[in-house]
Amino acid sequence: MTERGAPDPSVYRRVAGIDGDLAEAPRRLRDERGREIAPDLLALLGETPLVRLDRLFADVEATVVAKVESFNPGGSVKDRIGIALVEALEASGDLRPGGTIVEPTSGNTGVGLAIAAALKGYRCIFVCPDKVATDKIQLLRAYGAEVVVCPTAVEPEDPRSYYSVSDELASRPNHVKPNQYAHLANPQVHELSTGPEIWRQTLGEVTAFVAGVGTGGTITGVGRYLKRRNPDVVVVGADPEGSIYSGDDVHTYLVEGVGEDFWPATFDPDVVDRWERISDAESFAWTRRAVREEGLLVGGSCGLALAGAHRYAQECGPDDLVVVLLPDSGRGYLSKIYDDNWMAEHGFLTRPGRTTVADGLRGKGGDLPDLVHVHPSETVSQAIRVLREFGVSQLPVFSEDVHDDARLADVLGSIRETALLDAALADQGVLDRPVGEVMQEPLPVVGAADGLADASRLLSGGAPALVVVDGDRPVGVLSRSDLLGHLVGDE
Repeated sequence: MTERGAPDPSVYRRVAGIDGDLAEAPRRLRDERGREIAPDLLALLGETPLVRLDRLFADVEATVVAKVESFNPGGSVKDRIGIALVEALEASGDLRPGGTIVEPTSGNTGVGLAIAAALKGYRCIFVCPDKVATDKIQLLRAYGAEVVVCPTAVEPEDPRSYYSVSDELASRPNHVKPNQYAHLANPQVHELSTGPEIWRQTLGEVTAFVAGVGTGGTITGVGRYLKRRNPDVVVVGADPEGSIYSGDDVHTYLVEGVGEDFWPATFDPDVVDRWERISDAESFAWTRRAVREEGLLVGGSCGLALAGAHRYAQECGPDDLVVVLLPDSGRGYLSKIYDDNWMAEHGFLTRPGRTTVADGLRGKGGDLPDLVHVHPSETVSQAIRVLREFGVSQLPVFSEDVHDDARLADVLGSIRETALLDAALADQGVLDRPVGEVMQEPLPVVGAADGLADASRLLSGGAPALVVVDGDRPVGVLSRSDLLGHLVGDE
């Protein structure tokens, strides 16, 4: 990706309706008769409120406040960069009349770009990873955009990845990719708007700023501004478990719009003073708490930021003022984080009154490890010895370099006793072949928090066993005999 220079700051002053000092931006523009009528939707960008979070943070001494970005016209912090990117591309001549905007996005940047495109007469194609909620994809289509969905569990260089697909689409005539991951207009708009707003709204008393890190534009721009005004302001990055920013263990995760598997040009890691690494389970728990305790219907990345802010705030005193940025609304996650069935299926919620799959796993007992498995390079004869040693009939096949820390994406296939027996009887030479050449499709998946009745239905449908997952982590294998043993043991 190539870095592009950012446009003159006057672009952002004009968009925000600012005459003169950035700190004096009006919420609305007035005509000569004093009526409060904005000339268009773009004039309502920014100036989002701060709100105290006294219920969520009742157990800390610091004052913690949220910068609620869902008050932007399109419902997220990404509205700020939508118009900034479009006008920067117009100024550079890359975006011409009748052009098409192509962008890889988890949804929110797409909305910001779609609003700007609608007002300026451009077409949009958005490329989304397949973990994006259906609600958000439908929202982008509601704005008239074309949406292309790509697999999440592939490398960025893979031609199927949403980065590669967007590059291919952007190479077409009169198509342009704003590229929020590389365009310097992304962090600059936050340095010129979001940062100054926080400084002014807190009267310069902010002592820490907490935000999730996706493209890095928000935390880079806000962090630079706040540190320029007060070098002692602490900038805290909240990052998902599995992101490259805060750890070497890079893998897939479910929270959307934050974390990365590469380092974007729009992110300056030197701005971040400390990292808080947050699990999917923590993120989603804090997301649900926000609406139930503070009335804030927010998205999963907001829950991640709140969890990070809580960890940091526990170390603070009564004179500290911590600002946590909540990037979007929860309306795009009603079919996921706010759906009990989705949460239970992914192991984040246990439905009350039911015996769960996790209970069935705990009942297996004996000396059997939690997750017996083999790797593609092991021979069939070695795999058979593993089957006999542990008295099991089927095993998942994990990626070569993965062992007990596997994620669902690391499950490549399965081996099954009956299939190996048939193959060996037909050809004795198969015993010396690698498992990767003879393995079958992966076993079906069931959530640890699902009921045993759910597992029974899958097993009754012909599956010999199920891989049990807690979030996206395989934690065991449940077979028909395991299920029967648990039921008999309960009597």
